[in-house]
Amino acid sequence: MSLNSFQHTVRVYYEDTDAGGIVYYANYLKFFERARTEWLRALGINQSIFLEQNIGFVVTKVAMDNKASAKLDDLLTITTTIKQLKSASVIFSQQLVNQNELTLCTVEIKVACVDFSTAKPCIIPKSILGAFKRVS
Repeated sequence: MSLNSFQHTVRVYYEDTDAGGIVYYANYLKFFERARTEWLRALGINQSIFLEQNIGFVVTKVAMDNKASAKLDDLLTITTTIKQLKSASVIFSQQLVNQNELTLCTVEIKVACVDFSTAKPCIIPKSILGAFKRVS
């Protein structure tokens, strides 16, 4: 793992799958969200503090490419990088691979920083923006 990317590992549980043991496609988005959240934690960013100030991130765009299926008990690794960083938004590029190093899914996710008290976009707080600039 380099400074400009982050890896997070998840195990596929029964609850993540359909009756045939295949991961339901929408659950990939949950795995990607967890990876981004864990990256923030690794950067020392506590989202709860910003939520107390009515500031958070909302997903505004998703472009997902499903290449193969994850299955029950697979060990998945999600690699996250920042593709584009602006003052009020970030585009993340993420890749999900299984234990056999087969790429199962890739995604680009745009998130916007929002002031929840006004429901409008706002500038990303300096502490988060600074952390992102160090790794992008």
